[in-house]
Amino acid sequence: MLVHRRFPAEINRKRSCCLSDQVREMCIILLNGFSLPPDKALIIYVQSPGSSFVYCGAVTVSRPSAVLLLPWPEPGSDAATAGGAAAAADIGVSVEEAGALLSLDAVEGMRVGENLFNFMQSFCGVDGSRLVVPTDILDRWFKKFQERAKRDPDYLKSFAL
Repeated sequence: MLVHRRFPAEINRKRSCCLSDQVREMCIILLNGFSLPPDKALIIYVQSPGSSFVYCGAVTVSRPSAVLLLPWPEPGSDAATAGGAAAAADIGVSVEEAGALLSLDAVEGMRVGENLFNFMQSFCGVDGSRLVVPTDILDRWFKKFQERAKRDPDYLKSFAL
């Protein structure tokens, strides 16, 4: 039986560095000896100085490991410098119902779908009561999506909660 449901951890940044330059990803693994009920998940949140907690990802018995991108503010932004040079960020691990993951993942999926829809809309024409798009529209969108993600590491974070 799980006694504790929330586990906070703090990451301090060095005086002259931005937190986002130090820790950009986190790996979480359920080890063999860890017993997590099948209907539960370890959900990971991060909180940068001056902001609220943001969902990063989760692990479950059926998906026991994950590498998560941490959505820190851009270096030099107001949020990145909040709290002065000695500011710290928090990582929260919470034991929650696995069903909660479906709603969090659905929101991210809807945002990606909305991005696709907006891209398709810019190329569509009207034929009577039908919207017509080029046959290669999905390939073009996916190529643009991948290129932008390679160019801007924070692009995929924009689809998170």
